[in-house]
Amino acid sequence: MEVNIHEAKTHFSKLLRRVAAGEEVVIARAGRPIAKIVGVNADQPRRFDVDRGLFKVPEDFDEPLSDEMLDAFES
Repeated sequence: MEVNIHEAKTHFSKLLRRVAAGEEVVIARAGRPIAKIVGVNADQPRRFDVDRGLFKVPEDFDEPLSDEMLDAFES
């Protein structure tokens, strides 16, 4: 289902009920899709290990940052 922004704002609660029932709602501006509302499947547990092994935390991860690096964040 596709709705425009005004309709989405006006009927947000109704749209959420439809999403909870399994529908996807696309919100459009001037006929161009800009966002999608989809349901959350609370029955499926989130997996936290899907990227295991793709990144190694460096040994100095929790060391203080250098003055140069701190300056880069503050400027």
